[in-house]
Amino acid sequence: MDRNSLQRQFTLQFWKGNKISFSIAMIGYVLQVFVNLMISWLLQQFIDASSGIDTGFTLSELILLSVGMVALLTFCAALIYFSKPKFISKAMRQYKDFAFSELTKKGISAFSKENTATYISAFSNDAASIEQNYLLNIFNLVMDSLLCLGAVIMMLWYSPLLTAAAILFALLPVAASLITGNRIAKAEKEISKKNESFMSALRDGLSGFSVIKSFKAEASAIKLFMESNKNVEETKCRRKKLGTVLQMLGSGAGLISQFGIFILCAYFAASGKDGITPGVVMIFMQLMGLVTEPIGTVPEMLANRKSAGALIEKMAEAIYSNTREEGSSVPAVLNDGIEISDLCFSYNGEENALENINFRFEAGKSYAIVGASGSGKSTLLNLLSAGSTGYSGKIFYDNTELREISSDSLYDIISIIQQNVFIFNSTIRNNITMFRDFDDKEVEKAVFLSGLSELVSERGEDFFCGENGSGLSGGERQRISIARSLLRKTPVLLVDEATAALDKETSFRIFGTILSLENLTRIVVTHDLDENLLRKYDSVLVMKNGKIFEHGTFDELMAKKEYFYSLFTVSQ
Repeated sequence: MDRNSLQRQFTLQFWKGNKISFSIAMIGYVLQVFVNLMISWLLQQFIDASSGIDTGFTLSELILLSVGMVALLTFCAALIYFSKPKFISKAMRQYKDFAFSELTKKGISAFSKENTATYISAFSNDAASIEQNYLLNIFNLVMDSLLCLGAVIMMLWYSPLLTAAAILFALLPVAASLITGNRIAKAEKEISKKNESFMSALRDGLSGFSVIKSFKAEASAIKLFMESNKNVEETKCRRKKLGTVLQMLGSGAGLISQFGIFILCAYFAASGKDGITPGVVMIFMQLMGLVTEPIGTVPEMLANRKSAGALIEKMAEAIYSNTREEGSSVPAVLNDGIEISDLCFSYNGEENALENINFRFEAGKSYAIVGASGSGKSTLLNLLSAGSTGYSGKIFYDNTELREISSDSLYDIISIIQQNVFIFNSTIRNNITMFRDFDDKEVEKAVFLSGLSELVSERGEDFFCGENGSGLSGGERQRISIARSLLRKTPVLLVDEATAALDKETSFRIFGTILSLENLTRIVVTHDLDENLLRKYDSVLVMKNGKIFEHGTFDELMAKKEYFYSLFTVSQ
């Protein structure tokens, strides 16, 4: 998909169900333009009338017209007041909603390669810039353009000769703006990049606060933050300088244009040529301001709009990058098992984290994966859950290769319990059900099996967990993760060091429950070499240096007296 098509998908979100509010606001602005032009005309009538020139209107009529213009201006303000904020609010809400919904369509493997600061910046700083420079500028551009056009038409009506001179003078601001216009879009994009780095540094400082304090690394953290902060502010400063230069060039050229026209108007008025009266001189000066001001500001607005468009494009490219073609839908069952064939994987493209893995996990059985740290246990589990598709070899779920299964279908087949648990800032129940509707009895069963009964009894299902579970202990967060997976009742359960934060008794009870469930294929990465638990698994896979070194039941492995025997003996 080309860049224009990508950007168009996002800009369309501004207008869905939002055209009425936009149209009402635009009517308000168009009427406001008409009123402003009429005020200029009224000013000319008042000046000429006060100079003794017959304008065709009495003073009472001019006052009445002025009152009518004030009333119409009030009506315009009311239209804009009620419709413009509504349009902007809905447009930005739909834009961000669409962007986030498209982001959630990315696979785990694609998202894990990316820097989340890119998206944090896109949804905060970039979104604010888009609101200001893209949406709000629509109204300013239309109003300024109509004012300019209306002023030129009125000027032609008063004096074609002066109008021709005015247009020539007005070309000066246009020429000045072309010099710097394109640079602003580049500067805005550079600000967005620097903001990403700043957000990343801020996020690291906050999420790693306890580590920073415990290792007394405050000075280093402050230095990193200050460098990132300096970079973003210096880039913003350069952008502001460009904007100031563009504005100054436009204003300076506009001032020269006004002085030039004023001199011509004064000359024609003094010589009595072309019917130029004092009132016409004044209105020409005012109309010239309505021409030169947009010419000075519109180029900057167009440059800002272009830069905002670049940010929209950047958001689209980030969301649609690192994606793969979605596979096909498959039934949410596992009849035969999961088969791994010649599986190899490398994080850096040089050294293999997994090498020539061949194994078959039979449906309905339980498997423990053990081994020393760095042996490839979690990497293998990550690949089974489509955490990365950059492997060689094959992973089959029944007879379908993993890369040919759609994400939706895959996550109807598997549930994952990980060591690092994410908790929403919501209730215990919502974190267990993940905001879906489940029968109360099913939820109660999952709560009981995961060891959450005491927590729910003490605090209730409606207890708010806090940001990322700050109101819960590590063990309580882990139990919620286990309850989530049990509640889903998928045919495959993948567990990665899920009970590391639990005491031994609770860990044993929860794993005992998991291993006793029927019609469930369980693949568990564990560091806990508890004999009573290991005897419950149908097979134990022992990994070493990215390979399956040996496998079998607990008794079979102990009888061999090889690598597993050594691991188990040392752990006791």
